[in-house]
Amino acid sequence: MYEEQQRPDHGPLAGFTVGVTAARRADELGALLQRRGAAVLHAPALRIVPLADDGELLAATQQLIDRAPDVVVATTAIGFRGWIEAADGWGLGESLLARLRAVELLARGPKVKGAVRAAGLTEEWSPSSESLAEVLDRLLEEGVDGRRIAVQLHGEPLPGFVEALREGGAEVVGVPVYRWMPPEDIAPLDRLLDATVARGLDAVTFTSAPAAASLLSRAEERGLLTGLLAAFHHDVVPACVGPVTALPLQARGVDTVQPDRFRLGPLVQLLCQELPSRARALPVAGHHMEIRGHAVLLDGELKPVPPAGMSLLRALSRRPGWVVPRADLLRALPGAGRDEHAVETAMARLRTALGSPKLIQTVVKRGYRLALDPATDAKYAGA
Repeated sequence: MYEEQQRPDHGPLAGFTVGVTAARRADELGALLQRRGAAVLHAPALRIVPLADDGELLAATQQLIDRAPDVVVATTAIGFRGWIEAADGWGLGESLLARLRAVELLARGPKVKGAVRAAGLTEEWSPSSESLAEVLDRLLEEGVDGRRIAVQLHGEPLPGFVEALREGGAEVVGVPVYRWMPPEDIAPLDRLLDATVARGLDAVTFTSAPAAASLLSRAEERGLLTGLLAAFHHDVVPACVGPVTALPLQARGVDTVQPDRFRLGPLVQLLCQELPSRARALPVAGHHMEIRGHAVLLDGELKPVPPAGMSLLRALSRRPGWVVPRADLLRALPGAGRDEHAVETAMARLRTALGSPKLIQTVVKRGYRLALDPATDAKYAGA
């Protein structure tokens, strides 16, 4: 089995490239991916704009101080801290804290609970899953008819959450602590978009619904939406931290992968299983070859391969053991034009990168073929 052959100095994501769209905690997510061997392309799809000077937040804060809610739901640590800091700036900090001490305070998960306690408050309850769905279930089980519930919004509307409370008879007051805006520098996002459409990435991670919506919107602006959706349907894994994050993609018919626990660690672990399972593995010339995004694992040893070489190798692996004509390989090369000499040049570099010339055979006047092991040739004869 491949797992037994793999050397311990290569992480499970070695040879794969993963796009990161997060604005918040991007460094943490990138470090988790890199520690497992992935190459990371970071392009924040959004930027967070605090609303300390925003009239909406001030009005909502004053409204809650003047008329007490029954329940306050804190949804993010950064947002809750920002709310308290903004209230301090307006001279309303003590009044807000006094009000929050007198109500049922629910914190969505451990990080938010930490921010609540740092403010000198104590939460009534917090789910271990960081799931708003659990918070919603608890509220609905308690009964919300006639209750006034304040919800600290975390950058995007929470329609399913808010609407379910309102349908249950609650009065919901939104507390908009910060907003998501397009990035000031759009160039990194465009590079990530181009790389996704060109299949230069193996996966793209999303940690918020607005980030997913932002990438889709930018693709539409540039006339690349069809190409982006095609990439997500077939070659590039869209990995979302949870079901709410996935909604904009699912609305476009894109199936996403999501971890059971909606956190960064499980998201990375999911990719550690998902990407290697999608890699093409073949027995070639007595070797075990696994074709990854920008590299090949040959008997467990990582062999980085230039992009043109990877294009040729994928074309050969789609018809393993069969001769692939030079003309077909030329079409597989990005921007190669009509000169079949480009195939020979890229093939020479590919063989050098693999370090074993017998893996790919030249068939004179016809093309090239992967030297599939004879025992498995029959398996792929009808491929």
